Amino acid sequence: MAVWIQAQQLQGEALHQMQALYGQHFPIEVRHYLAQWIESQLWDSVELDNPAEEAKAKRLLDNLVAELQRKAQHQVGEDGFLLKIKLGHYANQLKSTYDRCPLELVRCIRHILHSEQRLVQEATNVSVAMDSLSQRHQQINQAFEELRLATQETENELRNLQHNQEYFIIQYQENLRIQGDQFTEPSLKQATLQTTGKDFSTCGRWCVCVQDLSEQHQKSLALLRKQQTLILDEELIQWKRRQQLAGNGGPPEGGLDVLQSWCEKLADLIWQNRQQIRRCEHLTQQLPLPGPMEELLSKLNADITDIISALVTSTFIIEKQPPQVLKTQTKFAATVRLLVGGKLNVHMNPPQVKAVIVSEQQAKALLKNESTRNDSSGEILNNNCVMEYHQATGTLSAHFRNMSLKRIKRSDRRGAESVTEEKFTVLFESQFSVGGNELVFHVKTLSLPVVVIVHGSQDNNATATVLWDNAFAEPGRVPFIVPDKVLWPQLCEALDMKYKAEMHSGRGLSEDNLVFLAQKAFSSSSNNPEDYRNMTISWAQFNRESLPGRNFTFWQWFDGVVELMKKHLKPHWNDGAILGFVNKQQAQDMLLSKPNGTFLLRFSDSEIGGITIAWVAENPNKRLVWNLLPYTTKDFSIRSLADRISDLNHLLFLYPDRPKDEVFAKYYTPPLSKAVDGYVKPQIRQVVPESDTMLDADGDFDLEDTMDVARHVEELLRRPMANQWSSQQS
Repeated sequence: MAVWIQAQQLQGEALHQMQALYGQHFPIEVRHYLAQWIESQLWDSVELDNPAEEAKAKRLLDNLVAELQRKAQHQVGEDGFLLKIKLGHYANQLKSTYDRCPLELVRCIRHILHSEQRLVQEATNVSVAMDSLSQRHQQINQAFEELRLATQETENELRNLQHNQEYFIIQYQENLRIQGDQFTEPSLKQATLQTTGKDFSTCGRWCVCVQDLSEQHQKSLALLRKQQTLILDEELIQWKRRQQLAGNGGPPEGGLDVLQSWCEKLADLIWQNRQQIRRCEHLTQQLPLPGPMEELLSKLNADITDIISALVTSTFIIEKQPPQVLKTQTKFAATVRLLVGGKLNVHMNPPQVKAVIVSEQQAKALLKNESTRNDSSGEILNNNCVMEYHQATGTLSAHFRNMSLKRIKRSDRRGAESVTEEKFTVLFESQFSVGGNELVFHVKTLSLPVVVIVHGSQDNNATATVLWDNAFAEPGRVPFIVPDKVLWPQLCEALDMKYKAEMHSGRGLSEDNLVFLAQKAFSSSSNNPEDYRNMTISWAQFNRESLPGRNFTFWQWFDGVVELMKKHLKPHWNDGAILGFVNKQQAQDMLLSKPNGTFLLRFSDSEIGGITIAWVAENPNKRLVWNLLPYTTKDFSIRSLADRISDLNHLLFLYPDRPKDEVFAKYYTPPLSKAVDGYVKPQIRQVVPESDTMLDADGDFDLEDTMDVARHVEELLRRPMANQWSSQQS
């Protein structure tokens, strides 16, 4: 019952996903009132693909029905009477639905429990992550307070030092007056050797003050380095990682404004400490006493200059990345931002930013500070932009709105590598000064890897390269090295992220879906997810080698499914109407136990971006499962899936038992309006032959040879055919 208690605490999209698990196939009330009993049963011990396990599944079904009936009998009172009727109804409903296919009940409940556990775990991880984030933010803010106090203390000490120095000089002048020195006043350096004992005491106190102040600055610099490391090497790197995952459909990379506020605080504190050190240097130059003060302060000045240089160069970042699949002769945009620009008043003399495209090898040389002779690997139009300061937000950024890659120069490819595996990057460069030209910075930053294409047909393979890189790139890598092999669960996470993003919903890939994909990727027949936990998949298996017996890769098949769903079937997926990731044999096993007219929707194994309807029907000799030739994007651009299902009267129930109109009616095209100007608009409808004469070699209905007029509109307009058009007279 622990899982159900936690599941009831879910909120937002997670709660919606949990509720979507239930329906007529398994009412949520049954889960609620039998929560403890359901969670105590050994559902995972049943082997779903072993017919011999059906007896075990049947016992679980009978026990579930008995528990429901028992719970119903114990209800009393007015409210209890209504609940008693409802629970009794659910007991009969489950008995009727699953009596002939008890393994499906086990499959259903296992899916529900695993999904609930995943949602609860994800919510828990988010909560833990938020707590951890809050702690880190508190740590950072506390460190800033310590630095503020330390900087204020050194400021006070510096004023004391200045006061002591002024006092020393006054004392020296007073000694000269008292002694009535008639000689020319010596230099201050000579004067330090002619002081009285009292003067030496003052001078000693001054030296101690300088030494103490230097030590305090050393401590402040250590704290500044630690804070800057935490912000730049952890928080900013994590933001960049979130930005990269967002390219695969991950959540938006929020938090940049918080990072900017931290970087501005760092810049302010570093600059204050640097000014203090320089003032201290100036004081020691006015009173050059013997000792290591000059060397110590010079080192402090060099150290803090290094710190601020690292801050400025690291905070020149790409706020909006250019598209990672970049097509030549096509406009694209990008935005760069200097997180400390406003604080350092860089906008007083707005710098210009230039963008060039460079190869992977050139990117490696840049990071090694090796000369690239200002070479680029192509020509970008409109590649210069001035940084603008936005007063309302306090941001200094450059918005490249109309860049276009005119041409690209490719390198020699290695082995089996294709052009869609070659990676480039957009380099953004700028130069500006701070502190009245006191410090000059040359800053540069590289975009995420981009793959350049010249035709839309290259898009899916280029997307594969980008997805693999975004998912598996390590922080601080040499451009643009990624592992050749990854664990299967790692790829599952990337595919699920991509799928959810394209569907614009929380309904991603279930464990059963991922098992189906594993079977396809590894040519395996195992239905046990544990068998794939420690398996690795290579880049070649992902998108270089074709699947057995096919002329396309694993990714090309998956990407075809994503494109089909995104363009035409997204609402049906989010409604739970499409099972999709089911092979032909699984569909047959699932449907044969159902009443005639029960159907399901599954993705085609043999065609990229295809979906087929499988249904069970009575044949003169036996019951059979029939499959329509897959529909593609081309078909749905002519007539929608819902309308096609409406056309086929022999389709009655969406698996497992939902009346088709209940699921699809809201998507049916409304009836045609009355004739206009005496003309009646024809309607396209599809029909399926009544015999098996149209079956292809695989036992599928080939609608190319039937009366699916959607594929022959032009031909049908040229010649009349009986029963192909239905007309309405006004």
